[in-house]
Amino acid sequence: MSEQEKAYLLDTSVILDDHTNILRISQENQNAVIITNIVLSELNSKKDDMRSEAGFQAREFFRLADVAVGEPIAAVELPAIVLERIDPTQCVNDRYYRLALKFDRSLHGGEDVLIDFYIIHREHYRVATSFSELKGMNDAKIGEIADDYDLTLVTNDMSFRIAAEIRGIPTQNIRNSSVEAPEDIDFSSTYTYTGTPEFPTDGEHHNFEQFTFIEQAISSTSETYATGIQRYALSSNNQLEWCDFDRRFGEHFDENLVRPMNIEQKFYFSMMTHPQNFVTVVAGSTGSGKTLVALQAGLELVEEGIVEGIIYARNTVTSNDQQSELGFRKGDEEQKLGYFMYPLYAAVNFTIEHQNKHSIDARVEFTGTTNSAKRENATELFMKKYNIEAMDIAHMRGTTISRKFVIIDEAQNMTNATLKLIGTRMGEETRLVIMGDPGQIDHPFLSKRRNALVSLLNKAQHSDFIAGIQLRHTIRSNVADWFDKNF
Repeated sequence: MSEQEKAYLLDTSVILDDHTNILRISQENQNAVIITNIVLSELNSKKDDMRSEAGFQAREFFRLADVAVGEPIAAVELPAIVLERIDPTQCVNDRYYRLALKFDRSLHGGEDVLIDFYIIHREHYRVATSFSELKGMNDAKIGEIADDYDLTLVTNDMSFRIAAEIRGIPTQNIRNSSVEAPEDIDFSSTYTYTGTPEFPTDGEHHNFEQFTFIEQAISSTSETYATGIQRYALSSNNQLEWCDFDRRFGEHFDENLVRPMNIEQKFYFSMMTHPQNFVTVVAGSTGSGKTLVALQAGLELVEEGIVEGIIYARNTVTSNDQQSELGFRKGDEEQKLGYFMYPLYAAVNFTIEHQNKHSIDARVEFTGTTNSAKRENATELFMKKYNIEAMDIAHMRGTTISRKFVIIDEAQNMTNATLKLIGTRMGEETRLVIMGDPGQIDHPFLSKRRNALVSLLNKAQHSDFIAGIQLRHTIRSNVADWFDKNF
């Protein structure tokens, strides 16, 4: 047996899921990784699609191939594990090509690595003369190669897997970016104590995990009861960092800011303004306070001189409705962008209303009864005062954002590639907040289990670098609540 343990034939769906799946499946050349000329052709047909994640992954594959060292090879140069299983009577006319794909391992915790990647080219497929289905011809051709070479077929297409397994071809799937049960991801724990609350030892805890300690006491009848005393803490370097929320958000809290309303929001605010935290990911449905509380945290950081301004960005493409994309809107770029910034403007206007109630300055113009011109003017003045900027995510490419508080909204409708684009634009002393609602997916190529928001939530469970929180308490109308629970 050769050093390579397994030989895999990849379907197009595996590379379109994530081109770096090649690296994972290869396990640094421990396994043989192969595609057919059919897969190469399908990838080529996808690479000009500028609107989808599949198009992006196809282009990334060809970027790898473009800088790779490639050469035609003879059959005897195939990996030994493939030669041991080949059916020479069926493969005599096949041709072969080897690429040395260079992967940047800095994304995976290491140095660059070269992966041997093989392409099997077959000019005439036997199945083409007998296949009678209207669809599935390409799958049948890929399956023919898997059968002739006794390869394990890796595909994310369930119908293809079933068809292959019926023919006795072993199959596997790989959904690297899928997160099962994202709603169960939690960053908070509740413990009871009778003496002094201590750092919990039951399992691994990462920075910025949220703890609630409930005091218990023993009555005169030896019954245990809760005293009503609760203490709150964040995990920091395997220690408890106590959160005195009464003091933090009490009389010394800036009256110009909107106070967090519940414990979740208080943890959220404290994490975003924590001196050691620079990346926060938050999930919550409409009415949970994601944007409003984030704006207040940003305003505090601006007032304290920790950051120089606030940037709010979100997707400007609603993938279901081409006519609602930014380019189809009326007006100049600023007016077009304004259509997508209602959550920011709503949070700003709510804050202005709050400040108006606590201000004796008669020049504060904004009230709920003023006309739209004054309302718009007050919003513009407020955003100028705090250096608040609305930005299209597409314009982040090629820029570096330093010393800003950056709010990224609607992350559930972003791909991991878009999130990577955003993250790599962040400069020194910038704080980043990624937010969204996993229950509201509008992107046709994403799902509740596969999007940038849940990917980052999943990473936050195992990382000391990212602070994560789920806002489960919402403040909204009965109508909104009913639709959220029933659709």
